[in-house]
Amino acid sequence: MKKLLYLKKGKEESLKRYHPWIFSGALHHTEGELQEGDIVTVLTSQGEFIAVGHWQIGSIAVRVLSFQDEPIDSHFWEERLRVALDVRHRIGVAGRTDNNTFRLVHGEGDNLPGLIIDLYGSIAVMQAHSVGMHLSRQKIANALINVMGDQLKAIYYKSETTLPFKASLGQENGFLYGESKEDVALENGLKFHIDWLKGQKTGFFVDQRDNRSLLEKYSRDRSVLNMFCYTGGFSVYSMRGGARLVHSVDSSAKAIELVNANVEMNFPGDTRHEAFVDDAFRYLEQMQQSYDLIILDPPAFAKHKDALKNALRGYTKLNAKAFEKILPGGILFTFSCSQAVNKDQFRTAVFTAAAVSHRRVRILHQLHQPADHPINIYHPEGEYLKGLVLYVE
Repeated sequence: MKKLLYLKKGKEESLKRYHPWIFSGALHHTEGELQEGDIVTVLTSQGEFIAVGHWQIGSIAVRVLSFQDEPIDSHFWEERLRVALDVRHRIGVAGRTDNNTFRLVHGEGDNLPGLIIDLYGSIAVMQAHSVGMHLSRQKIANALINVMGDQLKAIYYKSETTLPFKASLGQENGFLYGESKEDVALENGLKFHIDWLKGQKTGFFVDQRDNRSLLEKYSRDRSVLNMFCYTGGFSVYSMRGGARLVHSVDSSAKAIELVNANVEMNFPGDTRHEAFVDDAFRYLEQMQQSYDLIILDPPAFAKHKDALKNALRGYTKLNAKAFEKILPGGILFTFSCSQAVNKDQFRTAVFTAAAVSHRRVRILHQLHQPADHPINIYHPEGEYLKGLVLYVE
Protein backbone atom coordinates (compact mmCIF):
# COMPACT_ATOMS: atom_id res chain seq x y z
CA MET A 1 0.00 0.00 0.00
CA LYS A 2 1.37 3.42 -0.98
CA LYS A 3 2.39 5.86 1.73
CA LEU A 4 1.13 9.33 0.85
CA LEU A 5 2.33 12.82 1.60
CA TYR A 6 0.17 15.87 0.87
CA LEU A 7 1.71 19.30 0.28
CA LYS A 8 0.38 22.63 1.48
CA LYS A 9 -1.39 24.70 -1.12
CA GLY A 10 1.05 26.21 -3.66
CA LYS A 11 4.07 24.28 -2.36
CA GLU A 12 4.31 22.18 -5.51
CA GLU A 13 5.75 25.08 -7.56
CA SER A 14 9.41 24.13 -7.02
CA LEU A 15 8.57 20.53 -7.97
CA LYS A 16 7.01 21.75 -11.19
CA ARG A 17 10.48 23.19 -11.86
CA TYR A 18 11.92 19.72 -11.11
CA HIS A 19 13.81 20.68 -7.98
CA PRO A 20 14.53 17.32 -6.30
CA TRP A 21 14.07 18.35 -2.65
CA ILE A 22 10.90 18.88 -0.66
CA PHE A 23 11.38 20.83 2.56
CA SER A 24 9.53 20.00 5.77
CA GLY A 25 7.75 23.36 5.76
CA ALA A 26 5.94 22.38 2.55
CA LEU A 27 4.19 19.38 4.14
CA HIS A 28 0.52 19.40 5.06
CA HIS A 29 -0.13 15.84 6.25
CA THR A 30 0.70 12.20 5.59
CA GLU A 31 -1.31 9.02 5.20
CA GLY A 32 0.19 5.76 6.39
CA GLU A 33 2.79 5.36 9.11
CA LEU A 34 6.09 6.70 7.75
CA GLN A 35 9.52 5.43 8.78
CA GLU A 36 12.67 7.26 7.77
CA GLY A 37 13.87 5.96 4.42
CA ASP A 38 10.40 4.88 3.22
CA ILE A 39 9.34 5.50 -0.36
CA VAL A 40 6.54 8.03 -0.33
CA THR A 41 4.17 9.27 -3.02
CA VAL A 42 3.84 13.07 -2.96
CA LEU A 43 0.53 14.72 -3.84
CA THR A 44 -0.52 18.34 -4.23
CA SER A 45 -3.13 19.86 -1.91
CA GLN A 46 -5.65 18.88 -4.63
CA GLY A 47 -4.57 15.23 -4.47
CA GLU A 48 -2.70 15.25 -7.81
CA PHE A 49 0.50 13.22 -8.18
CA ILE A 50 3.68 15.32 -8.30
CA ALA A 51 6.62 13.07 -7.28
CA VAL A 52 7.86 9.93 -5.56
CA GLY A 53 10.90 9.87 -3.30
CA HIS A 54 12.63 8.90 -0.07
CA TRP A 55 11.13 10.23 3.16
CA GLN A 56 13.59 11.49 5.76
CA ILE A 57 13.66 13.39 9.04
CA GLY A 58 15.07 16.93 8.90
CA SER A 59 14.68 20.13 6.94
CA ILE A 60 14.78 18.18 3.65
CA ALA A 61 11.77 15.89 4.11
CA VAL A 62 11.80 14.14 0.71
CA ARG A 63 14.54 13.53 -1.85
CA VAL A 64 12.74 13.02 -5.14
CA LEU A 65 13.56 9.87 -7.10
CA SER A 66 11.10 10.41 -9.93
CA PHE A 67 8.59 12.93 -11.18
CA GLN A 68 6.67 10.07 -12.81
CA ASP A 69 4.31 7.76 -10.96
CA GLU A 70 6.47 4.67 -11.29
CA PRO A 71 7.53 1.85 -8.96
CA ILE A 72 10.99 2.16 -7.38
CA ASP A 73 12.01 -1.40 -8.17
CA SER A 74 14.92 -3.31 -9.72
CA HIS A 75 14.01 -1.97 -13.18
CA PHE A 76 14.15 1.61 -11.87
CA TRP A 77 17.62 1.17 -10.32
CA GLU A 78 19.01 -0.61 -13.39
CA GLU A 79 17.67 2.01 -15.78
CA ARG A 80 19.15 4.92 -13.78
CA LEU A 81 22.53 3.16 -13.53
CA ARG A 82 22.58 2.30 -17.25
CA VAL A 83 21.92 5.93 -18.13
CA ALA A 84 24.69 7.08 -15.75
CA LEU A 85 27.19 4.64 -17.27
CA ASP A 86 26.22 5.67 -20.80
CA VAL A 87 26.84 9.32 -19.89
CA ARG A 88 30.35 8.43 -18.65
CA HIS A 89 31.12 6.72 -21.96
CA ARG A 90 29.77 9.66 -23.93
CA ILE A 91 31.85 12.23 -22.01
CA GLY A 92 34.97 10.09 -22.44
CA VAL A 93 35.91 9.06 -18.90
CA ALA A 94 34.78 5.40 -19.17
CA GLY A 95 35.99 2.71 -21.54
CA ARG A 96 39.56 4.04 -21.84
CA THR A 97 42.83 2.11 -21.53
CA ASP A 98 44.56 4.99 -19.71
CA ASN A 99 41.78 5.75 -17.20
CA ASN A 100 39.61 3.43 -15.10
CA THR A 101 38.81 5.90 -12.29
CA PHE A 102 35.65 7.97 -12.43
CA ARG A 103 32.39 8.80 -10.66
CA LEU A 104 29.51 6.70 -11.94
CA VAL A 105 26.74 8.23 -9.83
CA HIS A 106 26.76 11.78 -8.47
CA GLY A 107 23.59 12.10 -6.42
CA GLU A 108 21.13 14.66 -7.74
CA GLY A 109 23.30 15.18 -10.82
CA ASP A 110 22.34 11.65 -11.92
CA ASN A 111 18.78 11.81 -10.60
CA LEU A 112 19.69 9.54 -7.68
CA PRO A 113 19.76 11.96 -4.72
CA GLY A 114 21.69 10.67 -1.73
CA LEU A 115 23.78 8.14 -3.68
CA ILE A 116 27.45 8.26 -4.70
CA ILE A 117 29.26 5.52 -6.64
CA ASP A 118 32.91 5.82 -7.65
CA LEU A 119 34.66 3.24 -9.84
CA TYR A 120 38.30 2.28 -9.34
CA GLY A 121 39.01 -0.27 -12.03
CA SER A 122 36.88 -3.32 -11.20
CA ILE A 123 35.96 -2.03 -7.70
CA ALA A 124 32.86 0.09 -7.10
CA VAL A 125 32.71 2.12 -3.89
CA MET A 126 29.16 3.07 -2.91
CA GLN A 127 28.23 5.78 -0.43
CA ALA A 128 24.77 6.64 0.90
CA HIS A 129 23.96 10.13 2.16
CA SER A 130 20.34 9.34 3.00
CA VAL A 131 18.58 6.62 4.98
CA GLY A 132 16.51 5.73 1.90
CA MET A 133 19.61 4.96 -0.16
CA HIS A 134 21.08 3.04 2.77
CA LEU A 135 18.01 0.82 3.00
CA SER A 136 18.13 0.26 -0.79
CA ARG A 137 21.86 -0.53 -0.86
CA GLN A 138 21.57 -4.21 -1.73
CA LYS A 139 19.00 -3.58 -4.45
CA ILE A 140 21.29 -0.93 -5.92
CA ALA A 141 24.27 -3.31 -5.71
CA ASN A 142 22.31 -6.02 -7.53
CA ALA A 143 21.33 -3.54 -10.23
CA LEU A 144 24.94 -2.42 -10.60
CA ILE A 145 26.07 -6.03 -11.06
CA ASN A 146 23.46 -6.49 -13.80
CA VAL A 147 24.52 -3.27 -15.54
CA MET A 148 28.30 -3.76 -15.37
CA GLY A 149 28.57 -7.55 -15.64
CA ASP A 150 32.10 -8.95 -15.78
CA GLN A 151 33.66 -5.50 -15.46
CA LEU A 152 32.85 -5.59 -11.74
CA LYS A 153 34.72 -7.72 -9.19
CA ALA A 154 33.52 -6.12 -5.96
CA ILE A 155 31.22 -3.47 -4.48
CA TYR A 156 32.37 -1.87 -1.24
CA TYR A 157 29.85 0.04 0.86
CA LYS A 158 31.38 2.99 2.73
CA SER A 159 28.76 5.04 4.54
CA GLU A 160 29.72 5.07 8.21
CA THR A 161 30.50 8.79 8.14
CA THR A 162 27.95 10.00 5.56
CA LEU A 163 24.60 8.83 6.94
CA PRO A 164 22.52 11.09 9.21
CA PHE A 165 23.87 10.40 12.70
CA LYS A 166 20.42 10.78 14.30
CA ALA A 167 19.13 7.82 12.29
CA SER A 168 21.01 5.43 14.65
CA LEU A 169 21.48 2.80 11.95
CA GLY A 170 24.59 1.21 13.47
CA GLN A 171 26.05 1.15 9.97
CA GLU A 172 29.33 -0.66 9.28
CA ASN A 173 31.39 -0.48 6.12
CA GLY A 174 31.89 -3.68 4.16
CA PHE A 175 31.54 -5.56 0.88
CA LEU A 176 28.08 -5.90 -0.64
CA TYR A 177 29.43 -8.06 -3.47
CA GLY A 178 32.66 -9.94 -4.02
CA GLU A 179 35.88 -9.03 -2.29
CA SER A 180 39.17 -7.55 -3.42
CA LYS A 181 42.51 -6.42 -2.04
CA GLU A 182 43.27 -4.59 -5.28
CA ASP A 183 44.07 -0.98 -4.38
CA VAL A 184 45.67 0.55 -7.48
CA ALA A 185 43.65 2.55 -9.99
CA LEU A 186 44.62 4.34 -13.20
CA GLU A 187 43.89 8.01 -13.86
CA ASN A 188 45.05 9.58 -17.12
CA GLY A 189 47.93 7.09 -17.32
CA LEU A 190 49.09 7.59 -13.71
CA LYS A 191 48.72 4.97 -10.99
CA PHE A 192 47.34 5.66 -7.52
CA HIS A 193 46.86 3.58 -4.41
CA ILE A 194 43.23 4.01 -3.39
CA ASP A 195 42.46 3.71 0.31
CA TRP A 196 38.77 2.94 -0.15
CA LEU A 197 38.70 1.03 3.14
CA LYS A 198 39.66 3.90 5.48
CA GLY A 199 40.44 6.92 3.30
CA GLN A 200 38.47 10.14 2.94
CA LYS A 201 35.38 10.24 0.72
CA THR A 202 35.46 7.00 -1.31
CA GLY A 203 39.26 6.79 -1.05
CA PHE A 204 40.38 9.34 -3.64
CA PHE A 205 39.39 12.83 -4.75
CA VAL A 206 38.06 11.87 -8.18
CA ASP A 207 36.61 15.36 -8.64
CA GLN A 208 40.03 16.98 -9.18
CA ARG A 209 41.05 14.86 -12.20
CA ASP A 210 40.67 17.61 -14.82
CA ASN A 211 42.25 20.21 -12.54
CA ARG A 212 45.23 17.93 -11.93
CA SER A 213 45.68 17.68 -15.70
CA LEU A 214 45.66 21.46 -15.97
CA LEU A 215 48.23 21.73 -13.20
CA GLU A 216 50.50 19.36 -15.10
CA LYS A 217 50.67 21.85 -17.97
CA TYR A 218 51.88 24.62 -15.65
CA SER A 219 54.46 22.58 -13.73
CA ARG A 220 57.50 22.51 -15.99
CA ASP A 221 60.65 23.81 -14.25
CA ARG A 222 58.64 25.09 -11.30
CA SER A 223 59.07 24.50 -7.58
CA VAL A 224 55.72 23.12 -6.43
CA LEU A 225 54.09 23.11 -3.00
CA ASN A 226 51.02 20.87 -2.65
CA MET A 227 49.19 21.79 0.55
CA PHE A 228 46.54 19.44 2.04
CA CYS A 229 48.03 16.91 -0.36
CA TYR A 230 46.07 13.85 0.88
CA THR A 231 47.29 10.98 -1.37
CA GLY A 232 49.34 13.28 -3.61
CA GLY A 233 47.32 13.51 -6.81
CA PHE A 234 48.49 17.02 -7.66
CA SER A 235 52.06 16.11 -6.67
CA VAL A 236 52.26 13.14 -9.07
CA TYR A 237 50.79 15.14 -11.96
CA SER A 238 53.21 18.02 -11.39
CA MET A 239 56.14 15.60 -11.45
CA ARG A 240 54.99 14.22 -14.80
CA GLY A 241 54.68 17.81 -15.95
CA GLY A 242 58.40 18.37 -15.35
CA ALA A 243 58.45 20.20 -12.02
CA ARG A 244 61.92 20.99 -10.67
CA LEU A 245 60.92 19.97 -7.14
CA VAL A 246 57.66 18.98 -5.45
CA HIS A 247 56.88 19.24 -1.75
CA SER A 248 53.72 17.64 -0.33
CA VAL A 249 52.25 18.67 3.02
CA ASP A 250 49.44 17.08 5.04
CA SER A 251 48.62 16.85 8.75
CA SER A 252 47.95 13.09 8.38
CA ALA A 253 50.92 10.72 8.60
CA LYS A 254 48.83 8.05 6.83
CA ALA A 255 48.23 10.43 3.92
CA ILE A 256 51.95 11.16 3.64
CA GLU A 257 52.66 7.41 3.50
CA LEU A 258 50.28 7.13 0.56
CA VAL A 259 51.81 10.19 -1.16
CA ASN A 260 55.26 8.65 -0.97
CA ALA A 261 53.94 5.31 -2.20
CA ASN A 262 52.17 6.94 -5.15
CA VAL A 263 55.24 8.97 -6.13
CA GLU A 264 57.47 5.89 -5.90
CA MET A 265 55.02 3.80 -7.96
CA ASN A 266 55.01 6.35 -10.81
CA PHE A 267 58.55 7.77 -10.49
CA PRO A 268 60.74 5.18 -8.73
CA GLY A 269 63.86 6.65 -7.18
CA ASP A 270 62.99 10.21 -8.19
CA THR A 271 64.58 12.65 -5.72
CA ARG A 272 62.53 15.70 -6.75
CA HIS A 273 59.79 14.88 -4.24
CA GLU A 274 59.70 15.30 -0.47
CA ALA A 275 56.71 15.03 1.87
CA PHE A 276 56.07 16.58 5.30
CA VAL A 277 53.59 15.85 8.08
CA ASP A 278 52.60 19.33 9.27
CA ASP A 279 49.75 21.75 9.83
CA ALA A 280 49.16 23.80 6.68
CA PHE A 281 49.05 27.22 8.34
CA ARG A 282 52.17 26.48 10.39
CA TYR A 283 54.07 25.21 7.34
CA LEU A 284 53.20 28.30 5.30
CA GLU A 285 54.20 30.55 8.20
CA GLN A 286 57.54 28.91 8.91
CA MET A 287 58.66 27.56 5.52
CA GLN A 288 62.19 28.34 4.39
CA GLN A 289 61.81 27.08 0.82
CA SER A 290 60.39 29.41 -1.84
CA TYR A 291 57.86 28.14 -4.37
CA ASP A 292 56.50 29.47 -7.65
CA LEU A 293 53.53 27.10 -7.87
CA ILE A 294 51.31 26.48 -4.84
CA ILE A 295 48.18 24.30 -4.59
CA LEU A 296 45.66 24.99 -1.83
CA ASP A 297 43.03 22.24 -1.77
CA PRO A 298 41.77 22.16 1.84
CA PRO A 299 38.97 20.00 3.22
CA ALA A 300 35.58 21.70 3.49
CA PHE A 301 35.88 24.66 5.86
CA ALA A 302 32.05 24.88 6.04
CA LYS A 303 29.84 21.81 5.95
CA HIS A 304 26.74 23.84 6.80
CA LYS A 305 25.66 27.48 6.58
CA ASP A 306 26.16 28.11 10.32
CA ALA A 307 29.91 27.79 9.78
CA LEU A 308 30.00 30.10 6.74
CA LYS A 309 31.50 33.19 8.39
CA ASN A 310 34.37 31.25 9.98
CA ALA A 311 34.96 29.37 6.73
CA LEU A 312 35.32 32.55 4.68
CA ARG A 313 37.71 33.91 7.29
CA GLY A 314 39.73 30.71 7.00
CA TYR A 315 39.88 30.88 3.18
CA THR A 316 41.02 34.50 3.37
CA LYS A 317 43.73 33.76 5.92
CA LEU A 318 45.01 30.72 4.02
CA ASN A 319 45.18 32.46 0.65
CA ALA A 320 46.71 35.62 2.12
CA LYS A 321 49.57 33.54 3.50
CA ALA A 322 50.09 31.88 0.10
CA PHE A 323 50.08 35.29 -1.66
CA GLU A 324 52.63 36.53 0.86
CA LYS A 325 54.98 33.59 0.31
CA ILE A 326 54.72 32.77 -3.41
CA LEU A 327 57.54 33.97 -5.66
CA PRO A 328 56.95 36.72 -8.24
CA GLY A 329 55.60 35.18 -11.43
CA GLY A 330 54.15 32.35 -9.36
CA ILE A 331 50.91 30.48 -10.01
CA LEU A 332 48.38 29.66 -7.30
CA PHE A 333 45.76 26.92 -7.67
CA THR A 334 43.23 27.54 -4.90
CA PHE A 335 40.02 25.61 -4.19
CA SER A 336 36.95 25.35 -2.00
CA CYS A 337 34.89 22.17 -1.81
CA SER A 338 32.48 23.63 0.76
CA GLN A 339 28.94 23.38 -0.59
CA ALA A 340 27.82 26.12 1.81
CA VAL A 341 30.28 28.56 0.17
CA ASN A 342 29.18 29.78 -3.25
CA LYS A 343 31.41 30.93 -6.10
CA ASP A 344 31.05 34.63 -5.35
CA GLN A 345 31.77 34.20 -1.65
CA PHE A 346 34.89 32.16 -2.33
CA ARG A 347 36.07 34.62 -4.93
CA THR A 348 35.57 37.52 -2.52
CA ALA A 349 37.60 35.72 0.15
CA VAL A 350 40.46 35.17 -2.31
CA PHE A 351 40.25 38.75 -3.62
CA THR A 352 40.39 40.06 -0.05
CA ALA A 353 43.48 37.93 0.54
CA ALA A 354 45.12 39.34 -2.58
CA ALA A 355 44.39 42.91 -1.49
CA VAL A 356 45.76 42.30 2.00
CA SER A 357 48.98 40.92 0.50
CA HIS A 358 49.39 43.94 -1.84
CA ARG A 359 50.20 41.62 -4.77
CA ARG A 360 49.04 42.16 -8.36
CA VAL A 361 47.01 39.08 -9.29
CA ARG A 362 45.44 37.89 -12.54
CA ILE A 363 42.82 35.15 -12.98
CA LEU A 364 43.98 32.57 -15.53
CA HIS A 365 41.23 29.98 -15.04
CA GLN A 366 38.00 29.52 -13.10
CA LEU A 367 37.65 25.86 -12.17
CA HIS A 368 34.84 23.54 -11.16
CA GLN A 369 33.97 19.88 -10.78
CA PRO A 370 34.44 17.59 -13.82
CA ALA A 371 31.78 16.21 -16.15
CA ASP A 372 31.42 12.93 -14.25
CA HIS A 373 30.22 15.05 -11.29
CA PRO A 374 27.33 16.61 -13.25
CA ILE A 375 25.11 19.34 -11.86
CA ASN A 376 21.38 18.86 -12.30
CA ILE A 377 20.28 22.09 -13.99
CA TYR A 378 17.25 22.18 -11.67
CA HIS A 379 19.47 21.73 -8.59
CA PRO A 380 22.16 24.44 -8.58
CA GLU A 381 23.11 23.41 -5.01
CA GLY A 382 24.99 20.52 -6.63
CA GLU A 383 27.78 22.87 -7.72
CA TYR A 384 30.17 22.44 -4.80
CA LEU A 385 33.76 22.54 -6.16
CA LYS A 386 35.13 25.99 -6.93
CA GLY A 387 38.66 26.90 -7.93
CA LEU A 388 40.81 29.70 -9.31
CA VAL A 389 44.17 29.60 -11.05
CA LEU A 390 45.95 32.87 -10.37
CA TYR A 391 49.10 34.51 -11.72
CA VAL A 392 50.84 36.45 -8.96
CA GLU A 393 53.27 39.24 -9.92
